[in-house]
Amino acid sequence: MFFLKRLRRTRLSRQEFPPPWRAIVERNVPFYHLLPQRDREELLRHTRILLAEKHFEGCGGIAVTDEIRVTVAALASILLLHRQTDYYPFLSSIVIYPDEYVGERRRWDETGVVTEGEELRVGESWEQGTVVLSWRDVLLDAETPDDGFNVVFHEFAHQLDHEARITGDDGFLPAAPPASPWREIWEREFERLRADDEAGRRTFLDPYGAESPAEFFAVAVEAFFEMPAGLREHHPELYGMLREFFRQDPAAWGRGG
Repeated sequence: MFFLKRLRRTRLSRQEFPPPWRAIVERNVPFYHLLPQRDREELLRHTRILLAEKHFEGCGGIAVTDEIRVTVAALASILLLHRQTDYYPFLSSIVIYPDEYVGERRRWDETGVVTEGEELRVGESWEQGTVVLSWRDVLLDAETPDDGFNVVFHEFAHQLDHEARITGDDGFLPAAPPASPWREIWEREFERLRADDEAGRRTFLDPYGAESPAEFFAVAVEAFFEMPAGLREHHPELYGMLREFFRQDPAAWGRGG
């Protein structure tokens, strides 16, 4: 089964990327223009495979077009560059809403009391099977690729987390090479953000990352690709760990942080 999957992916990656799809990437994925040519070619190969393997579904009255599919798949492929990948193996479907949508929210306070209610969302990632995205916010994030917010990066970072087992219910897991300070650095950076958020101090990272280790990882990934120079300046160890994980150095792409 794995051999057949690999053979199918090899065949897909060798096919010409359709010119109309390339135009969509060039228009909606600003990061594409920052990459060297070899990385652009790799990105298009990954995009084609994701489009072949993942099912897109529209909700809230939106019709899923090639523009939606190609844009989302290309953005998600940026997180796969230079790495051995199984193309988000726990993910089967990508659900698209035209705009913000209502989701259920469950919170636990320090005493264990659970509060439930509805909230507006722009995206979410389920551990088994689905990523949900607001198309309006996908496009808004593409228009400002240097503000630290990208719903596709955020939700697909959760998928990478599920695959690589970076975080768990009790915090960060030791998913790093032997003798690496990986877990210590991540825990220290997470606690730093929590302390700053509780104290009302201004933070470089989105304080939403203080909610949990999983959200911290997703927020850090957003900053790594959207504000790399700033992340390297304010959180050099964190930047170094993400550079090691993704095998990319966005701060060297030749733009500001």
